[in-house]
Amino acid sequence: MTRPRPAPGGGRRLRVAPERLGRWLDGVAERHGAFADVVADDDGTVRLTCTDTTTIVLRAPFGWTPEQPVLAGFTEAARAERTAAVLLVRRGRWAVGVCTGERLVASKVDARQVQGRTAAGGWSQQRFARRRGHQTDAVVTSAADTAARVLLPHLADVVALFTGGDRGLVDEVLADRRLTGLAALRREPSLEVGEPTKAVLLETPGQLRAVEVTIVEPGDRA
Repeated sequence: MTRPRPAPGGGRRLRVAPERLGRWLDGVAERHGAFADVVADDDGTVRLTCTDTTTIVLRAPFGWTPEQPVLAGFTEAARAERTAAVLLVRRGRWAVGVCTGERLVASKVDARQVQGRTAAGGWSQQRFARRRGHQTDAVVTSAADTAARVLLPHLADVVALFTGGDRGLVDEVLADRRLTGLAALRREPSLEVGEPTKAVLLETPGQLRAVEVTIVEPGDRA
């Protein structure tokens, strides 16, 4: 479970592993009263209302088909093992991976040198900017090559693509024609990650499976 953060419009937002969701909801019911209302909204979220008017909105990272009972169906769907692709790109470094459930089943991390900024001006500055631009273009091309080589063999099983890092660079990588099918599976919002390293990539399966929870208590509306 992640640390709660302020949610737009009030309340708190956090992410809960699907295996811990039932226990977390039990704790909410103990503090705020039983769930007086459970509704599946059209956008795939589930809205719970406690007897003290506390509201909880649950959003799973993958689509699901509402069924009765709603909460049990949502929890079962959240726990289901899905296959997802990951593309992380920052200037000079990129990482791709395929996750099935909690397992990272395929991955590649790579890097190319991109010069840092310089304080020089005039012609030197222009020449530096061109060189840096060429190096960035090489990163995009290489990252697209890596994504095509590692991710496309799994495309038939992938239900979603999650991205992170520099959004502009990610967009450029996904503009590669080879990745059109993958780009169509892209999910928002972007992952909140640091540098695209193997350690970061190993943490992504847990992020991908987590249920986004927004809780608004009576005091949050004051």
